[in-house]
Amino acid sequence: MAVKQIPSKIVIATRESRLALWQAEHVQARLSALYPDTQVELLKMTTRGDQILDKTLSKVGGKGLFVKELETALLDGRADLAVHSLKDVPVDLQSPFQLACVMEREDPRDAFVSPNYASLADLPAGAIVGTSSLRREAQIRERYPHLEVKPLRGNLDTRLRKLDEGQYAAIILAAAGLKRLGLANRIRAYLSIDDSLPAAGQGALGIEILESRTDMFALLQPLVDSTTQSCVAAERAVSFVLGGSCQVPLAAHATLQDNMLAIRALVASTDGKQILRAELSGPVSQAKELGVEVAQQLKAKGGQALVEQALAQAKAS
Repeated sequence: MAVKQIPSKIVIATRESRLALWQAEHVQARLSALYPDTQVELLKMTTRGDQILDKTLSKVGGKGLFVKELETALLDGRADLAVHSLKDVPVDLQSPFQLACVMEREDPRDAFVSPNYASLADLPAGAIVGTSSLRREAQIRERYPHLEVKPLRGNLDTRLRKLDEGQYAAIILAAAGLKRLGLANRIRAYLSIDDSLPAAGQGALGIEILESRTDMFALLQPLVDSTTQSCVAAERAVSFVLGGSCQVPLAAHATLQDNMLAIRALVASTDGKQILRAELSGPVSQAKELGVEVAQQLKAKGGQALVEQALAQAKAS
């Protein structure tokens, strides 16, 4: 798509956490390189999700809390675009907003972080593992029922501090965030895709704009990574069909090779005692349809009941 007119200024809305700023500054640098005569600025904001730290996300409205204030800045014209961790962007993104660009994905795996232990398998019975994710919690409980899983909130630095203070024997974090902030040395082990299937969109950056901003859509197209965009389209389709959110232990991960896309997905009970899995492969041109079909497979196995159970538990707690 040709860019008809290059603006003199572009404003990026971003959260103020260190990781969010890294992500926004990464987009800022890419846009500045593409459009050297354009001034690219950051609008730093604190979101509701950043402010509520005493409750798990599944109990206070989900990851959409991280995008609402940024969307307000798009609506009132203070910002032209917003940069998000894609897994924080609701899969049912509503008009007048649109996901204009998905950038190349970083490592999608989960990471095991601990000062004293080399892996989950090394943790003794009763050891406390921290995670912010019901998806991770369910998969840990399935494989390591002797461990105690407790909620872990706060930005990346806060989570690491809580670990270092001894509140947890280990914590599970997204590998992508640690790598982006130069903290890969904190990773003791990577959890394989088999052991911990990632969240839809994990490791990818998404750029949100208003649907009316066709000018901005055109400007962003050079940043699109087609492989990542196809994979996350399939992953997000799984979440959309199942009504997934951070209130539901749901995972979806796709890979692409030789124009064939393979997608794996799961949905679980919050205690990890029941986990349903499905996988499918097909032409990349049918990425979204493959995601829909995998979600239907999970539904046929009883996945919708698990989703409704998780949502009811979140509402009651």
